Amino acid sequence: MNFIRPDISARAAAAPRSGIGEIVAYARGRENLMPLWIGEGDLPTPDFITKVAGEALAAGETFYTWTQGIPELRQAILRYYQRHYATSLSVDNIYVTGSGMQSIVLALQASVSAGDEILYFSPSWPNAMNAALVAEVTPKPVLLDFIDGQWKIDIDRLASAITPKTKALFINSPSNPTGWTATKDDLAAVLDLARKHGLWIIADEIYGLYYFDGARAPSFMDVMEPEDRIIFAQSFSKNWCMTGWRVGWMVAPAEIGQTLTNLIQYSTSGVAQFMQKGAIAALDYGDDFIRTNIERARTSRDILCDALVATNRVETGRPPGALYAFLKIDGVTDARAEAFKIVDATGVGLAPGTAFGPGGQTFLRACYLRDPKQIEDAAERLSNYIRAL
Repeated sequence: MNFIRPDISARAAAAPRSGIGEIVAYARGRENLMPLWIGEGDLPTPDFITKVAGEALAAGETFYTWTQGIPELRQAILRYYQRHYATSLSVDNIYVTGSGMQSIVLALQASVSAGDEILYFSPSWPNAMNAALVAEVTPKPVLLDFIDGQWKIDIDRLASAITPKTKALFINSPSNPTGWTATKDDLAAVLDLARKHGLWIIADEIYGLYYFDGARAPSFMDVMEPEDRIIFAQSFSKNWCMTGWRVGWMVAPAEIGQTLTNLIQYSTSGVAQFMQKGAIAALDYGDDFIRTNIERARTSRDILCDALVATNRVETGRPPGALYAFLKIDGVTDARAEAFKIVDATGVGLAPGTAFGPGGQTFLRACYLRDPKQIEDAAERLSNYIRAL
């Protein structure tokens, strides 16, 4: 039972429990468990990254350092964008953070205030909008449409949700959990709305390279102008298997650079320098590793989605981006209850769609960034379970 003391902050006490963490805590550590519930793969951080970080640690790079990130890392991030996005930024646009999650929290702190509203497409990764709730900002969902196994946005629906209290839009593309990926026209339309209403955009493009229909997903960087009010949240977690490192970065207008530096100062005061050295190695030498990981994900995506669709009891398409299959199983009306049943019966851990907000109640999320043989095993277990329903 969760006891709430009356003498702690009401805002803190109101922070909801993670619906993903609930099922993980229930089944973690079981034998023969196939954990597809969390957004990470089965590979550890590659040696070319850990070796550099270890050498920096052994060399004593353990002191306080630049709050906004060491200059070498900020330059490496610029090179990353030049290679993958053909865009030219300045180090004054780059801020290193203690994870992609912290990037989102700082973006919220910089763009919205208590009592404001922020719009987001739902189903959505819950951490971002729950962080808004903790900041006493009202997150308002705009439902995605689920048509023929794929997800789509309705730009008129987004426009009609804007009120005088709306101050920002949170756009996650490619999307966790749905795999929805905005087209360039989608992004241009969203940006036009933001310009018209004077809104900030928080662009979570963490899965930008995990795109199966091209070299990368369309980005706001393809349609924006320098004066646009966009803050990009990024992370080292997915591309380079660095989930446990908790290192990320932000791209933001230089004009708010001191504000972001201050926010970092009063939260973590910066990221350990030896970890930043490892992050430089990831950026400069990790493109081949990313390509290999993406192809691995593509193979596993196809195995999982095709096997489950073949049961004739699951509605989903091959998602165009990110790392997740969002599964609608015939007859399932309560995804939370079903996730507990599935892990008990099959040993496959799935995240319940109820954790991802409106529109997700009847879905389950599976992260397929794993060895294809493991995904074949998981797909067989799930298929047998579904056919027996």
